[in-house]
Amino acid sequence: MTEDPEELAERKMRFLFALRQRGVTDPRVLQAMERIDRGGFVRGHFQDRAYEDTPLPIPCGQTISQPSVVALMTQALEVGPRDKVLEIGTGSGYQAAILALLCRRVYTVDRHRRLVSEAEDIFRHFGLSNITAMVADGSRGLPEQAPFDRIMVTAAAEDPPGPLLAQLKIGGIMVVPVGQSDAVQTLIRVRRGETGYEYDELRQVRFVPLVEGLGQT
Repeated sequence: MTEDPEELAERKMRFLFALRQRGVTDPRVLQAMERIDRGGFVRGHFQDRAYEDTPLPIPCGQTISQPSVVALMTQALEVGPRDKVLEIGTGSGYQAAILALLCRRVYTVDRHRRLVSEAEDIFRHFGLSNITAMVADGSRGLPEQAPFDRIMVTAAAEDPPGPLLAQLKIGGIMVVPVGQSDAVQTLIRVRRGETGYEYDELRQVRFVPLVEGLGQT
């Protein structure tokens, strides 16, 4: 059954209001969250929950992150319109789509071929031509396209991965969840300076672990 347009508009309005309540204040991020319909990234039984602020299952044992976390991570990344951004963990493609509205180009990698293929279909549907999605081991980054102005990691590592730190430009920013996979993790913002890296702890989060190698699907 098709949802009533007025009811759908009301749900989207509540969705944006909830983001503001949770500390999302950057107008560019809010505008991107409004333009990219999360409903396009949620399939099957969970589709009617697309506008809830909760993570939801997607194929290959992964999840689509809750919208407030996507927005807060994007805000923390401080993305500029000329930036080249690397995302580790394509997943549903939702985070990459948000980033694509804020920067010059997004490179997104995932270890699961199925997720990359399905995300590419959605990117085409939204007309997002500045995203390059590929199957790769995210723990190694994408050295052939480095360095990057910004790096977004959507899976938890025990420490900020060395290869990713090395692929960050001087003056660049990386946002990454850090911690054991079976415990609450901490979202870290890393800034690369001329002489090293500065680390800020942002908030507690919970993400699937960053796994080396390629998936079977």
